[in-house]
Amino acid sequence: MNVLIVGSGAREHALAWRIRQSPALARLWAAPGNYGTASLADNLPSGTGVDSITAAARQVSADLVVVGPEAPLADGLADALTAMGIPVFGPTRAAARLESSKSFARKLVRDSGAPGPEFAVFRDESDALDYLRRNPGPRVVKADGLAAGKGVFVCDDAMQAAAAVQGCMSGRLFGSAGDTIVLEQRLEGREVSVFAFCDGEHLSPLAAACDYKRLNDGDTGPNTGGMGSYSPPEFWTPELCAQVERTIMRPVVNAMTERGAPYRGVLYAGLMLTADGPKVLEFNCRLGDPETQTLMPRLASDPLELMLACNQGALHRVNAQWNDRRCVAVVMASGGYPGDYETGFQITGLENTPSDTPENTPTDTSSDMDDALIFAAGVGAGPSGRPVTTGGRVLTVVGSGSSIAQARQQAYARLQGISFHGAHWRNDIALNLREQNR
Repeated sequence: MNVLIVGSGAREHALAWRIRQSPALARLWAAPGNYGTASLADNLPSGTGVDSITAAARQVSADLVVVGPEAPLADGLADALTAMGIPVFGPTRAAARLESSKSFARKLVRDSGAPGPEFAVFRDESDALDYLRRNPGPRVVKADGLAAGKGVFVCDDAMQAAAAVQGCMSGRLFGSAGDTIVLEQRLEGREVSVFAFCDGEHLSPLAAACDYKRLNDGDTGPNTGGMGSYSPPEFWTPELCAQVERTIMRPVVNAMTERGAPYRGVLYAGLMLTADGPKVLEFNCRLGDPETQTLMPRLASDPLELMLACNQGALHRVNAQWNDRRCVAVVMASGGYPGDYETGFQITGLENTPSDTPENTPTDTSSDMDDALIFAAGVGAGPSGRPVTTGGRVLTVVGSGSSIAQARQQAYARLQGISFHGAHWRNDIALNLREQNR
């Protein structure tokens, strides 16, 4: 198969690394890709818009297009590729509304019977502020549209919530994405990200990961796109997995089909494990970042077989499996991220990246990977051809082992050998977990 991956982050590098190991692969492209994908695939000088990707897919005679980021899906990339007769791994524009519209997702969760917080939707700022005056207390404020993962405010009181409402609406922090907002009851508990391959009717076995959104240790500082993750969580039991599938994943998939928008691709549920059981925080229409970096080494099935089966409604004919490997991912970011930051700093210590170790296949669960994996995001080639920083989240280092403790040790040991000016990372990813004593 000729395969085109859309995107330029560490998620897409991890996808390229895993897809490269598929026996069904003939040739791999990335649009636009990054420094890491360049040694696994042919990078194309392309944008990620619908017109750019459809042209690129036609140019390379793609047999499958794998879409990483959410924006092209929300813009209808899957619809356009399907109209051209090109199979795509990712939902249609209508199905991608699970992520592109928080109000749509919240109403669908309610109507499906899946558990979630109380909520209210507003298109007028004064109405939203009046609601907060009448309903004081901790709230979550969400911009309705896509806001690059930054449109959610977890507020301790009505004053903070009011400031978030004003920032979204009259402040135009996220442009038109904040024209409509959702105010939600703030839930308490443990967060977990749950993923399943889906063909519109059938689900693969679920996989879970925990990510760290705050910039600094101890979950302090501003929200980011994600500073690290680990998989599987120590609390992810077969009983919890079955409960989430029965009460959340399947009802939502059925509800999408009933609305004439069958969901095909990866269904990503952000959940809160409350005292009353798991409840839906949000849905995303793609794989997460940095969760993908911990999930791809755990995917024991052929990724291309799974992705094509999702497109063709044949997932029930494929043996989808996750291995027992434990993975910990730590993100190295530029100084100043997620605010203003400088780029162009040389990166040293990137030897033994995933492209250099193809023998480390995630299907082999009998031994650990010899070295941690490094997935590039904001990395480019400098004037001398050596790697330099080009973004806020620069790269992700992933350790793997038979325990979370072993995986964590491997990730941080490898991270210490990488250097660039202003490098910042959290030191507490997957720290103090019960499983570390197992």
